[in-house]
Amino acid sequence: MPQPPKRLTPSNSALDLFGSEVRRYRVLANHSIKQLADKIPYSPSFIGAVERAESHCERTFAEHCDAVLDTKEALAHLHDGLFGNKKDGFPEWFRKWPTVEEDARTLKVYNPIVVHGLFQTMDYANTLLFNDGHAVESRMARQAILTRTSPPPPRLVYILPESVLWYDVGGPDVMRPQLTSLVEADSAHVSIQIVPSGARHPGNEGEFMIATLASGEEIAYVETSARGIMMDAREDISTLRDRFDRISTQALPTTMSINLINRTIEEKWADGTGTNLA
Repeated sequence: MPQPPKRLTPSNSALDLFGSEVRRYRVLANHSIKQLADKIPYSPSFIGAVERAESHCERTFAEHCDAVLDTKEALAHLHDGLFGNKKDGFPEWFRKWPTVEEDARTLKVYNPIVVHGLFQTMDYANTLLFNDGHAVESRMARQAILTRTSPPPPRLVYILPESVLWYDVGGPDVMRPQLTSLVEADSAHVSIQIVPSGARHPGNEGEFMIATLASGEEIAYVETSARGIMMDAREDISTLRDRFDRISTQALPTTMSINLINRTIEEKWADGTGTNLA
């Protein structure tokens, strides 16, 4: 049976309000998500994410919905009022985290599904974000912390499972540059380590990051199936730090990890073959 729609509370956030209005106008127009997707240049999954308040959208999305659902430009006007003065394309619950990244002295990052946003190429991010230019631009802007000179960039340890190298995001023309960019990101302040396939570790519970600020304070960000959560409670940080350490014991050293990425580029993506895990 299909899942019931997520219950939104419009007063909770701008994303909840906008998503609830998109859903309301769609239902009033007697359109399913698929029927709407057939008439506008956005996928059903993206429309669903907007309606569930899980993704920001550009104004053009509202304009397309207005035209099809005959809303008299209601969604575009609502978008202007809610998001017109916001310069980021982040979900509501993520908006504070980029500031933490900017202030961090060290970052520990683990993502089990796709290449982490701090290391994504624009084409890779475009594919994941369904060509939402505002969100892609915001994601690319976060990467500036890795190349800044003052203050010095954070010391970053990024661990990812080997399966991420195989996960087909956009095909070989996207994957080759993405993995090459990952190799080039390895530097004096960035360590990239791969957990080889078959290794047993506690990293299947989802993405998380731990930031240590100049003050010594530690703040973490954890992705759940519904949204991300920031936390700073000592016991939570201790649990995540222990999980990261246990994952790292199964990861290859940096040099071996870079060699594995290069081999994967040649063996899986050079001739257009690969495993589509999407």
